[in-house]
Amino acid sequence: MMTDTYAPPAAPPGHVYDRIKAMATTFRLRPGERVNELELARQLGVSRTPVREALNRIAAEGFLVATPNRGYTVRPLDAQQLMDLYEYRATVELGVVRLVCARASDQALAELARSVEDSRDEVDHDAQALRLLSRDEAFHEHLASLAGNPEFLRSVRSLNERIRFPRWIDLKARRNKTCNDHADLVRALQSRDAAVVQALMSQHIDKHLDHVIELTRAGYAEIYMGNALADYAESRFIRAGNAPVSS
Repeated sequence: MMTDTYAPPAAPPGHVYDRIKAMATTFRLRPGERVNELELARQLGVSRTPVREALNRIAAEGFLVATPNRGYTVRPLDAQQLMDLYEYRATVELGVVRLVCARASDQALAELARSVEDSRDEVDHDAQALRLLSRDEAFHEHLASLAGNPEFLRSVRSLNERIRFPRWIDLKARRNKTCNDHADLVRALQSRDAAVVQALMSQHIDKHLDHVIELTRAGYAEIYMGNALADYAESRFIRAGNAPVSS
């Protein structure tokens, strides 16, 4: 006798990967939490196979921790990890601005300056801070693209993902100061003053390092008392027609 069996609708592997990665980068999946593959598959309306494949990729990128025979847990949010990431970011982005100073055309730098000017915003609530976060990431990727070495752009994109959440927390606290830093940096690039450019980039990154512990504490408060960044990421999938299957 045949029985009806529920079969989750098929979803492209990229969709599953993007959804779960967004949960990990924004800490919708909470730090130290063990990932439940079956529950994720249910939420996304897919079988466990694409979920498992996505988790494997995301763990390789550093957002999850794989433990033999125990599956995956979410990466921690701690001060030492943030210090390591910002130290790495400083090394990468100082290399970027050195190459941009030497290689970028005047026209390319003029376009970068226009994009910075267009991105100015007076931020006084979360929605504006979210836009500023997106613009901040776009600026650093645009800058990296002018270095003439695709490996730098690849590294900056990876860093943007890995520090997205602490950067969001920092932007909420500091609001519109980042765009001013960008304008000063671009002016120094247009003057081809490599020493000033590197000093400005160091100061830009050091602002985060100076209060890593406070960022960590504020991050945990955000995760457990709202997490507007995760809400925003999920809303983008919903607007794109990729809402999860209702439970």
